[in-house]
Amino acid sequence: MTVGFAGLSHLGIVSSAATASKGFDVVAYDPDPTRCAELEAGRLPIVEHGLPELLVSHRARLRLTHEPTDLRTCELIICSSDIPTTADHRSDLSVIMQLMDTIVTVASSGSTLVVLSQVPPGFTRSLDERLQRDAADRRLQVFYQVETLIFGRAVERALQPERFIIGCRDAQQPLPAPYATLLQQFGCPILQMRYESAELAKIAINLFLVSSVSTTNLLAELCEALGADWAEIVPALRLDRRIGPSAYLTPGLGLSGGNLERDLITARTLASHHQTHADLIEAWIAQSQHRREWVLRHLQSTVLSSTEAIIAIWGLAYKAGTASTRHAPAITLLEALRERHLRVYDPMVSLNGAGGPHVVQTADALEACRGADALVVMAPWPEFSTVTPAQIREQMRGRLLIDPFGMVDGERWTALGGRYLRLGAPAAGDHS
Repeated sequence: MTVGFAGLSHLGIVSSAATASKGFDVVAYDPDPTRCAELEAGRLPIVEHGLPELLVSHRARLRLTHEPTDLRTCELIICSSDIPTTADHRSDLSVIMQLMDTIVTVASSGSTLVVLSQVPPGFTRSLDERLQRDAADRRLQVFYQVETLIFGRAVERALQPERFIIGCRDAQQPLPAPYATLLQQFGCPILQMRYESAELAKIAINLFLVSSVSTTNLLAELCEALGADWAEIVPALRLDRRIGPSAYLTPGLGLSGGNLERDLITARTLASHHQTHADLIEAWIAQSQHRREWVLRHLQSTVLSSTEAIIAIWGLAYKAGTASTRHAPAITLLEALRERHLRVYDPMVSLNGAGGPHVVQTADALEACRGADALVVMAPWPEFSTVTPAQIREQMRGRLLIDPFGMVDGERWTALGGRYLRLGAPAAGDHS
């Protein structure tokens, strides 16, 4: 069986490689000839742990093409383009609409079409109704599948999914044989439901995650004010069956990456349209913005009183394991400090001069600390934990370490005379 993928951005590249790894022949289409040529040459536009090795291992089953007619050999065609978000966190559906038009034009009669890209509730049914109206004689079946892409863990999630959530015209009917055969190779539960339920399920998952993130951040901030330590409270929550061992309980700097914000805006728009109460969503958005400014507030109350202060920043990506800076807290901080002297380092992200004349990007973490009055850790890259407090102290002029995620040993830092700030814990060390 040959499976087609249309759209070779982050989602499409990882998904097509994972499908090839399960023994299927794959036609991977993208309308951009340059993108296909780069992939043919082994040059990836994304950074994902294990992806280069996965592609090399299963390259023989993966046919890259910019010719849409090559998809005609596929019984199953999956639309797998990432959905861009606008500056106000809304989905730009123009790319997927163009791709779906192309797929419908070239798909063989009786083919199964799957929308893997995240779309708002109502999109797939509208597409299905259009096909039944304009191409009924071609017997094309349309399904929506909830994508589970997580930047930095995309290969792991693609190869070992927790479950498949499938939106159907009729959830009581069995899936077409080619589609069922593909899904069954991954050995996880398959949940069939109506289109709108599946489309809303993705948003529901993200909103429950937002709820955990927001509650964790609120309580972590109370810990900082009260002298409690959030890290001591977390084990009690994990032992509560109503919360559980896998609950998201790590304090952070608000929401980042773009997808959670997008789903908040989508849910707010839906609530407004259907006149349901949405104040909780507004509170989550406000709480996220408040937490994004946590580092800036501490800098303003300390070293920024001097216009000559030098700030070292470790981590520019929105999280470790990815080169993406979409809505990254570090980029927000750079914008707020655009007139300040900054020395920054990230293992994967290059600013290419975009930070401005006052920003120096260094080749390693310790070089960024040279002469700095404060060090801020904005993304929890594992390599930061390998740098000792003594090495940092030797390079810095000042003594302030703002370490939201606890990457550096705070006790050893304060023992060297430093001031240490971590999310969810009272400030420690020298206040002078």
